[in-house]
Amino acid sequence: MRDSSGRAYLPAPTAAWEPALTTYDVAQPPATWSKRLRLAGLAVHVYTASGSVLALLIVVAAFDGDAIRALWLGLVALVIDGTDGMLARRLRVKQTLPMFDGARLDDIVDYLTYAFAPMVLLWTGGYLPEGVGGALLAALPLLASSYQFCRVDAKTDDHLFLGFPSYWNVVAFYVIVLGLGQLATALILVACTVLVFVPVRYLYPSRTVVFRQLNLALTAGWMLAYAVLLSQMPDPHPVVVALSLVYIGYYAALSVYLTVRRVSRSVRAA
Repeated sequence: MRDSSGRAYLPAPTAAWEPALTTYDVAQPPATWSKRLRLAGLAVHVYTASGSVLALLIVVAAFDGDAIRALWLGLVALVIDGTDGMLARRLRVKQTLPMFDGARLDDIVDYLTYAFAPMVLLWTGGYLPEGVGGALLAALPLLASSYQFCRVDAKTDDHLFLGFPSYWNVVAFYVIVLGLGQLATALILVACTVLVFVPVRYLYPSRTVVFRQLNLALTAGWMLAYAVLLSQMPDPHPVVVALSLVYIGYYAALSVYLTVRRVSRSVRAA
C-alpha cells in the first residue's frame, strides 16, 4: 500500500490479517502430543515386527524338537497379529508415520509366522514324509502363501479374506495336538493349498463387520482353548478339543454364508 505522498508501506497488523482458527485447529494437540503420537506409532510397528523374532524362535524350537514350545510362541504371535492392527488404527499410524508401510510389514511377519515357521515345525517333527515327497508337501503351502500375500485383492473392501488366508499355523497346531499321521497331514495341506485359489470369502475376525462382537468373543475363547490344550499336552482333554473345533466349524460356516450372500447380492444387482 502507499500513503498520500506515494511512499510504500506495510499496514500495521490487525485482527483481519490474522488467520481465523477453525474447530479443527483448536482440537489439534500441541507439538509434544504430535511427537508422542509418532513415537506411539513407531512402538506399534516395533510390536508388529517382533513377530519376525517369534518366527525365528519357533524355528529354533522346531529344530530343538520342542513342538509345544513352538506352539506357545505361535500363540504369542497370534495375539500380536490380532491386536496390532487395532492399535495402529487407534493411534492413526498411517497419518503420523506416512513414510512407513505398516501393511507390508504385517504381511512379511504373517508369512514368516503363519506359513514358513509352521512348515518347518511340521517338517522337523516328522509329520511330513521324508525325501522328495515331504519337500513337495512343505513347498505347496509356501508357494500358495507367496501368491496369497501378493494379491492386491487378498483383503476385500468389506474386510474379508479372499481365498484360504494361509492359516498354516492353525493347521500345524491341530496336526500336533491331534497327533495326525503323515497321510492325514498331507491331505489337509493339499486341500488348504487348493482353497487358497478358490474365491471363498473368509472371516477376518478383528475387522469383519457382520457379527463382529460375537466373532471377537469366540476368537478369544478359541485362543484360550489353544492355551488350555497346550497346557494339557500330551493328553489334551477331548471336551476342550471339541470346543476348539466348534469355533473352526463356526468360522468355516460363517465364511461360506458370507460368500453365498455376496454372490446372491451380485446376481440380484445384475
